[in-house]
Amino acid sequence: MTTSDAISIFLKDEAATIRLGEDLALALKAGDCLALSGDLGAGKSSLARAILRAMADDEGLEVPSPTFTLVQSYDLRIPISHFDLYRLGDPAELTELGFDEALQNGICLVEWPEMAESELPAQRIALTLEHEGNGRRATIRAAGAQDSRIRRVLAIRDFLDDAGYPAAKRRFLTGDASLRAYEAIYPKGENQRRIILMDWPPLAEGPPVLDAKPYPKVAHLAENAYPFVAIADALRKDGFAAPEVYKVDYNKGILLIEDLGSDGVLDAHGQPITERYRESVACLAGLHALKFPQDIPVGKGHVHHIPDFDRTAMKMEVRLVLDWHLPWKRQGAPATEAERTDYLAIWDTLIDELATAEKNLLLRDFHSPNIIWRPHAKGVERIGLIDFQDAMIGPTAYDLASIVQDARVTIEPALFRQLMDDYLGLRRAQGGFDEAGFMKAWAIMSAQRNCKLAGLWVRLLQRDGKPGYLKHMPRTLAYLNVALEHETLAPLRDWCTRAGIGQSES
Repeated sequence: MTTSDAISIFLKDEAATIRLGEDLALALKAGDCLALSGDLGAGKSSLARAILRAMADDEGLEVPSPTFTLVQSYDLRIPISHFDLYRLGDPAELTELGFDEALQNGICLVEWPEMAESELPAQRIALTLEHEGNGRRATIRAAGAQDSRIRRVLAIRDFLDDAGYPAAKRRFLTGDASLRAYEAIYPKGENQRRIILMDWPPLAEGPPVLDAKPYPKVAHLAENAYPFVAIADALRKDGFAAPEVYKVDYNKGILLIEDLGSDGVLDAHGQPITERYRESVACLAGLHALKFPQDIPVGKGHVHHIPDFDRTAMKMEVRLVLDWHLPWKRQGAPATEAERTDYLAIWDTLIDELATAEKNLLLRDFHSPNIIWRPHAKGVERIGLIDFQDAMIGPTAYDLASIVQDARVTIEPALFRQLMDDYLGLRRAQGGFDEAGFMKAWAIMSAQRNCKLAGLWVRLLQRDGKPGYLKHMPRTLAYLNVALEHETLAPLRDWCTRAGIGQSES
C-alpha cells in the first residue's frame, strides 16, 4: 500500500472511494489543504463528496459542484471550503475567493489545483486519482504530521479489515484532553450494533520533569493499552459495567471496545441529574467495598501493576498551583521561594496524614465526562465506567471528591450533601468503615485535586492554547474552599489566604 515517500491505494469501486473519503475525513485537521488532481471523471468530486458527508455525518448531505461558484463552504465539525479551480482565470483570484481565511479557520479541498499552483501552500496534501482497470488508483503525498495522520487512519482501516469489519463505516466520536481519539464504528449489515474504536498512538516520553523522569512516569499516566484492558477486565469480573475489549493491537495502540451507550449524567442544559449522580456514588461505594488486585495479567505474558498514588505524584500535581496558578494570578510574578517551601512542606504533612487512610482502586477521573448512564441495567451496572486507564491504588476518598465536586459542572450544596450522605450511609452499612478517617482523607484529596486543577486550567490556557477550560476556575476554587474547612487543612487554608487564592478569583 505504501512506498517510501507516497501512499498508493487501489480503489476497486465507488464504495472503496467512499471509504477512503471517510478515512481522510478522520485524518484532516484545521489548516490542511487537500489538493485533488486527476483527469475528468477520475473521481475527484466523488472523493470530495465522501469527505464532506463523513465530516457532516450525513450521507444525504447536498454537495453541489463548485464548478461555477468556484467555492462552496460548509460549517461542519471542522469548517470545510470546497474549491473547484477549473474555471479560475488567474491564480491571484484565489485570494479574492477567501482561500487564506478559509485555510486559517478550517480545511480546504481543492479540485484542479494545477490552476493556482503558485498560490497554494507548499505544505499541502497532494492526492492524485488515475483510472486503473475497472477501478482507480489514489496516490497521496504529504509530509510531517499530515503524512503521519493519513498513515495512521489507513493503519486503523487495516486493523478493522483484520478484525472482520472490512466495509465498516467510520465516524469521529470524540477526543479527550490527552492525545487519544475515539471513533464510532458501524459494521455493515442490519442488526449490527455500533462499536467504539480507541485510537491511542504510542508517544515519545518527553523531557524529564522530576528525578530525571518524564511527566507520564512521575504522574503514573498510562503509556499504552495494557492498563485499560487489564482494569476493564477486572472491573467486569467484579460485576461493574466496563467495556469489553473485542480486539487490541498493543504495539500500535488501537482497540475495538464495547459501546456502553451515549447517555450521560447531565440533562439537556448541562445540569446534574440527581438520580444518576446518586447511582454513581452508590456504584463507587460498591467498588470501594471490594479488594481490588494490584497485579493483573493481561495479554500474552504481560502483568499490569497498578501504580500507587504516591507522594511524588501527589506533590507534582499540587505544584501546578505554584508553577501556573500564582504567576497567572499575579500577572507573571512567580511564587517566592518562601511560598514554595512552606506550601510543599504543608503538603508533606498532609500526605503523612494519609498513611492510615483506606486505600483501594481509584479511577482518577470519576466525573460527568466519564460516566455512562445505562437505564435498562440493574444495580452498579447502570453506571458505565470509561477512561480508567490511569487508575491507581490510593485513598478511595479521591474518587468521591471527583464526583461530588465535579470539575466540569457545579454541584450545588444540597446535591453535594445528598451525595455525601448516600455514600457514607452505604459504607456504614457495609461495616468496618472508619468514617472520621475517611472524611479527613476526603478533605485532603479534595484539596489535592482542586489545587491541581487550579493550576491545570491555567496551563491549558497558556501552554496548550485551550482557553475554554478557564471557565471552570471559579468552581474549582469554590470546591477548594469547602475542603479547606476541615481542621486538618488549617495550615493550607492559611497559606492560601496569604497567597490570595480563594473563591473570589475569576
